[in-house]
Amino acid sequence: MRVLPRHVLNSGRRTLTPICMVNEWLDEGIEQTRSGEWSETGAVDCGLREASLLDDFHHRGQKAQCQKKRTLALRLVSVPERRAKSGPAPRILPRGSAPPWAPAFPPPPWVTQAAVTAFEREVMTGARPIAAEKRRARERGGGGGPAADAAPGRERRPVEAAGGMSGARGAGLAMAALLLAASVLSAALLAPGGSPERGAEAEPPRDLDKKRHIELKMDQALLLIHNELLGTNLIVYWNSEQCYHCLLQVLVNVSGSAEPGKPSIAATAVSTQHGSILQLNDTLKEKEVCRLEYKFGEFGNYSLLVKHVRNGVNDVGCDLVVNKNPVDSNLPVIIAFLVGLAVVIAVCFLRFLLSLDDFNNWISKAINSRETDRLINSELGSPSRADQLGGDAQPEAWRVSAVRLRLRCVDTFRGLALILMVFVNYGGGKYWYFKHASWNGLTVADLVFPWFVFIMGSSIFLSMTSILQRGCSKLRLLGKIAWRSFLLICIGVIIVNPNYCLGPLSWDTVRIPGVLQRLGVTYFVVAVLELIFAKPVPDSCASERRCSSLQDITSSWPQWLFILMLESIWLALTFFLPVPGCPTGYLGPGGIGDLGKYPNCTGGAAGYIDRLLLGDDHLYQHPSSTVLYHTTVAYDPEGILGTINSIVMAFLGVQAGKILLYYKDQTKGILVRFTAWCCFLGLISAAFTKISENEGFIPVNKNLWSISYITTLSSFAFFILLLLYPVVDVKGLWTGAPFLYPGMNSILVYVGHEVFQNYFPFQWRLQDNQSHKEHLIQNIVATALWVLIAYILYRKKVFWKI
Repeated sequence: MRVLPRHVLNSGRRTLTPICMVNEWLDEGIEQTRSGEWSETGAVDCGLREASLLDDFHHRGQKAQCQKKRTLALRLVSVPERRAKSGPAPRILPRGSAPPWAPAFPPPPWVTQAAVTAFEREVMTGARPIAAEKRRARERGGGGGPAADAAPGRERRPVEAAGGMSGARGAGLAMAALLLAASVLSAALLAPGGSPERGAEAEPPRDLDKKRHIELKMDQALLLIHNELLGTNLIVYWNSEQCYHCLLQVLVNVSGSAEPGKPSIAATAVSTQHGSILQLNDTLKEKEVCRLEYKFGEFGNYSLLVKHVRNGVNDVGCDLVVNKNPVDSNLPVIIAFLVGLAVVIAVCFLRFLLSLDDFNNWISKAINSRETDRLINSELGSPSRADQLGGDAQPEAWRVSAVRLRLRCVDTFRGLALILMVFVNYGGGKYWYFKHASWNGLTVADLVFPWFVFIMGSSIFLSMTSILQRGCSKLRLLGKIAWRSFLLICIGVIIVNPNYCLGPLSWDTVRIPGVLQRLGVTYFVVAVLELIFAKPVPDSCASERRCSSLQDITSSWPQWLFILMLESIWLALTFFLPVPGCPTGYLGPGGIGDLGKYPNCTGGAAGYIDRLLLGDDHLYQHPSSTVLYHTTVAYDPEGILGTINSIVMAFLGVQAGKILLYYKDQTKGILVRFTAWCCFLGLISAAFTKISENEGFIPVNKNLWSISYITTLSSFAFFILLLLYPVVDVKGLWTGAPFLYPGMNSILVYVGHEVFQNYFPFQWRLQDNQSHKEHLIQNIVATALWVLIAYILYRKKVFWKI
C-alpha cells in the first residue's frame, strides 16, 4: 500500500490529485521560505516531505512537472544563511501542524498517523526503508520489479530509438559543447581572485615602486641598481640574447655614491621574455666595469649590487639579489593545456560509450557524413552535377564510375592550422612564443600560415581532379580559378585596411600585400600550372606492383621543372641583386642588428623590391623586427619575393595530394612516401641552416619566407599528415572534430575572425590589461566561439565557398 501525504483527500466540492496538490504546496512554500517567514524545519513540514513522496505515488509522465520546484525548494532549505539575511526572524512551525497555506481538509481515514510520523522521520533523518529504496532503484534501472517484468520493452524502446536517431548529432554537439566548456573552465580556473599567477597574497599586477615611479607591464621585472662606488658614475647597457649581433642599448644611468655606506640607487624595468645581457661601464673612463647574463622572471624584483670586493681596491664586483620572487607567467598556459587534454579524454570516453549503446549510431554517422560531404563544394567549388560548370565533352579517360569521398585528414589539418591562426591573431595571451619571431627562428605563430598554404595545394589537386572527372572543361575551370583568385585578393585588401577603425581610408596609405592576397596569387599560379598539365589519374596505381614507385613525381615533371625555375629566380634575386647601401645577398633585419652597420637594409633584396615596386606607404608599417632590432623602415612579410616560395610550398602540398590520390588503395605506400618526403625535406633544412638559428647559409625566416623555412615547415606538414591519415581516414579512430568544422568553412572563419576581432563577445574590457591570464582567457574563449560557429554552420550545411 502506498503512503500518501496526510493532506491528500477528496473534497465534496473539488477533487485535487496528488501531483496538483504538491505543486500548489511547493509554489506557496517556496515563496514563504524565500521571504524568511518559515524556517528550514517549517519548510520541510510544509511540503518538502510531500515532494519527496513523488517517487511513491506519481505517474511516470507527471514527475517532471514539479521536479524543478522540488530542486529549488531543496536548495533553499539547504542554505539557511540566505534566508537569515533578510526579513523578520523565521517562525518555527510546530511539528505535525499544517501551514496556513496548506489545504484545510482532514486527512483521509486510510492514512494513519503512524504512517505520517514514520514519513516525517524519514524526511528529517534522510533514512528510507530498504524496500522502497530497492523499488526506486529497480524503476530507475529499468528492471527487476513486477512492472518491469510485465512490460520489459515499454520504457526502453523510446530511449533506444532516440539514441539511434541522434547518436552522431549528439557526439558532434557534445564535442563543441565540451570545447566551449573547456574555455569556461579555463576562465574559471584563471579568474581574478583565484589567480594561479600570483597566489593568495599577491601584490597588484603592476608592481609600482613609489619612490621611483616604475610601473611594470607584462614581461617585465623591476631592477634596482645599487652603486656603492664613490664618485663613479655608471651607464647600464642592455641587450636580449635573442638579438643576434646587436648593439647594446642604454638602459639607465646611475650616479656615483656620495659617501661610503650610502649607495646611489637607480630603478629600471627589464624584459623577461628572453635572457638579458647587462653591461656596466664607467662613464668617465669609458671602460667595462662588469658584465652578466641573467633570465629575469615576470613581475620579479631584483637588486644589482655594484661594489668593491675585499681582495682589492680596484676590483669591482656585481652581485644580483632577488628581492621578490617572480610569478610563473606560464602557469595559465599549462592549466589551459591540461583542461584541453581533459576535454579530449572526456570526448573519447563519451564516444566510446556512444559506440556501445547502439550500433545504429555508427550507421547514422556514416549516412550523415556522406550526405554532408556530397553537398559540400570542394576548394574550387565542385558542383553536384557535371553540366553546371560546362557541357563540353571530356575524354573518356576522365570519366569515372564513382567519386571518392572527401578526405577528412585534409580538412582536419586545415582546421588545425586555421584555429591556431585565429588564436595567435587574437593575441595568444600576449606570450612571446605565440607571436611571430622577431627575425630568424620559429615560434608557434610562424607555423600556421605555411601549413594553410600547404593544405591549399593538396586541395587544389584533389578538387581539380574531381571537377575534371565530373566533365567540366578546362577553359571553364580556368575562368573559375581566375575569378576565385580575384575575389581572394579583393577581400584581402579590404581586410588589411580597416578604415572602420582608423577613420576614412586614404589611397596613399593602402596596404597592398596581405595574407589573402598571397593566397590568391599562390592559388592562381599553382592551379593554372596543374590545369595546364593535368592528366587522368592512372588506375594502375591501385596495385603497387603495377605502379612505379615514383609515379607521383615522374608524372609531374613539367610542373617540377617550372617550380625549380621559380626557385632559381628567388635564389638569384636574393643573393645577387644589388641593393643600394646594403651588401649583396644580405638576409639580416637591419636596425641595430649586425652591430648597426646596415640600419635601413631590412630584408635585403626582398624589402628593396617591395619598396621599389609598391612604395613604403603601401607596405606593413610595424614588422616584427621592430621589437628587438628597432628597425625603422617599412617591411611586409607577405611581399612579392616571398610569394615565390609560397608557390613552392603550395606545390609541395600538391605533391601530398597526388600521393593520397595515386595510392589511395595502398595505405602502406602512402605512409612510406609521407615519411620519405618528411625526412628528405628535413635533411635539406639541416643543410641550409646547419641546425642553428642564425649561423646557417639560409636561416629559417618567416619574414623572408626563406627556402629553409619552406622545407622545414613542409617536413612538419608531411609528418602531421603521416599521423592524421591513418588515424582519421584509415582506422576512423578520430573524426577530426573539432578542427574538421572550421576546416570545412575556412574562408568564412578567417574573414569573420578578422572583421569581428574587436567586437563583443570576441573581445571585452579587461580588469587588468597587463595580465597574461586575462588575455589568455579572452583569446581562448574567442577562438572556441569560432569553433562553435563553424560547428553550427556544419550542422546547418552552410559552407561559404568562393
